Amino acid sequence: MATTTAERVTQATPDYHALNAMLNLYDREGRIQFEKDREAVATFFTTHVLPNSVRFASQQERLDWLVQEGYYEEAVLARYSRHFVSDLFASAHARGFHFQTFLGAWKFYTSYALKTFDGKRYLESFEDRAVMVALTLSQGDENLARQLTEEMLSGRFQPATPTFLNAGKAQRGELVSCFLLRIEDNMESIGRAINSALQLSRRGGGVALLLSSLREAGAPIKRIENQSSGVIPVMKLLEDAFSYANQLGARQGAGAVYLHAHHPDILRFLDTKRENADEKIRIKTLSLGVVIPDITFQLAKENREMALFSPYDVERIYGKPFADMAVSERYEEWVADDRIRKTYINARDFFQTLAEIQFESGYPYIMFEDTVNRANPIAGRINMSNLCSEILQVNSASTFDENLDYATTGRDISCNLGSLNIAHTMDSPDFGRTVETAVRGLTAVSDMSHIRSVPSVAAGNAASHAIGLGQMNLHGYLAREGIAYGSPEGLDFTNIYFYTVTWHALHTSMMLARERNQRFAGFEHSRYASGDYFTRYLEGDWQPKTEKVRALFARAGIVIPTREMWRQLREEVMRYGIYNQNLQAVPPTGSISYINHATSSIHPVASKIEIRKEGKLGRVYYPAPFMTNENLALYQDAYEIGPQKIIDTYAEATKHVDQGLSLTLFFPDTATTRDINKAQIYAWKRGIKTLYYIRLRQLALEGTEIEGCVSCAL
Repeated sequence: MATTTAERVTQATPDYHALNAMLNLYDREGRIQFEKDREAVATFFTTHVLPNSVRFASQQERLDWLVQEGYYEEAVLARYSRHFVSDLFASAHARGFHFQTFLGAWKFYTSYALKTFDGKRYLESFEDRAVMVALTLSQGDENLARQLTEEMLSGRFQPATPTFLNAGKAQRGELVSCFLLRIEDNMESIGRAINSALQLSRRGGGVALLLSSLREAGAPIKRIENQSSGVIPVMKLLEDAFSYANQLGARQGAGAVYLHAHHPDILRFLDTKRENADEKIRIKTLSLGVVIPDITFQLAKENREMALFSPYDVERIYGKPFADMAVSERYEEWVADDRIRKTYINARDFFQTLAEIQFESGYPYIMFEDTVNRANPIAGRINMSNLCSEILQVNSASTFDENLDYATTGRDISCNLGSLNIAHTMDSPDFGRTVETAVRGLTAVSDMSHIRSVPSVAAGNAASHAIGLGQMNLHGYLAREGIAYGSPEGLDFTNIYFYTVTWHALHTSMMLARERNQRFAGFEHSRYASGDYFTRYLEGDWQPKTEKVRALFARAGIVIPTREMWRQLREEVMRYGIYNQNLQAVPPTGSISYINHATSSIHPVASKIEIRKEGKLGRVYYPAPFMTNENLALYQDAYEIGPQKIIDTYAEATKHVDQGLSLTLFFPDTATTRDINKAQIYAWKRGIKTLYYIRLRQLALEGTEIEGCVSCAL
């Protein structure tokens, strides 16, 4: 049988998977073989990508065919002249983009690139995808389309997966894929929430739901005592819904539930994640989050009992859902109020149980309720977070008729994300324009998103225009510049970088409000409108503390905002408003970090050479960005660095981020529940808003280490 061209090339060159695997083996001089991964990229393209890509005589022929065959959305291209579109594609390809790692190339072509309907051939390169995303988000604005294309191809800005995957495709999902929904204490709201979870999950969405207002197990129903089953059966229904709506079997539905620490069902809630939990209550795939106010820490410090209050009684007596009440402010009043049923548990035992469950499962996530609301510049109360614990926005309740139609439409939340690569953003020829372009691109996603299947989400998005500008590659950048993660210079840089981004993000949102003559709904009640938000920037000293960081910004030609710049921005915001209710949120950044060759989010690397399992391909190895054999000492992993320096780093960024940051804590295999408790308390004291996963380093299986294996020795 004759061999194909692709087979002959494969026989003549080393396999790209094998070349990538050589990253994990030292050479004869005991050095990591970084060049082998670069060879893997080249071999992957010559033996796999190019032979399996559809070729066209011209870019125009390609676009005409993709529109005609139902691959590209014709309306996107119709907003521009043919000449402009052809020129933008040509300039993108002339730029000379190439993937820095094999995993980056593999991730893009397996997860993002447009393929023929049978899934066998590629119809896009990275440049093609970037241009289509830019054209989609720019909605006819040629200048913005050029800028977005440049920011993506330079690696400075990377839209989140839903946007980067779907924009411009005729057969596409939503441009956002993370949602936050309230559940009120009635059957109509519960039923509607389950339906919404199904609708959003089948479209590729991850959904977090708030359970804090649901009445506890044993509470009355229609005044008949001991009738309510509490939150656990609702959790089971939601878990089944996410399991059922699994996006055609391609991806398991993903959901999270948040419960307040002072809800009477809190210990049962946590028990659902125990390894030995009864199958009747065990929650396997649903993520858990706990909302903890300051009073809980105060009670634990004083070794007092903590009261758990009946949400049913609180709402009946005070006329507001439990989730909308500040427990720390009301605690002593509620304890003294005999009309509210309450049970008591030991506060220190609660934190011990929390650590035990995290030790076993990594859950629950934690939201520090009062810290979040003290920092919130928007009128209203924040009572939950999302599947990755970085979205912190105000919501409001909906009410429903008996047939589950909306009687009044409240405001639920959708997450609209994209991240800057800190290293490349610091290299930008125009730092401010990079931030501005990212904010405008993310705002376009909000403007284009209409989640009709869940009207409360659509209403929330239309009112808020909220976005979440994220960041990634902090560790990579610091190492490139010879700075240790968590060092005084590292903390100083984190503070000044986020401080500078914040000024430009707010300035852009102000310009959008002025251009459109539109502010987010409720702006007049915000701390932006009063000018109070800007006080700390007008009074504090926000210049670098270290000469190293001062030099980094000076070398890059980046102006660090002065008090006068803040004073002028304050006046403009109070006059024109801002368009976006929320501007920043730092997600964990998974796949987009790999295609962008960045360290994930702003936490340290989990390993110098990370091991990923990629479907049928098996193990794939990913080297940390900017790592060489000469600077390995700067790539201490997160387990070696430990929780305190990670928390300190996030605390510097948190001061400037209006929403949250996905903060994962890493512990060595010798850690105890006491270590986890100490880290939680330290995070709370340092002003951290949320904690994401708890990760414990797994002990290596005896006999599995291979001599000369890089990842085994790290």
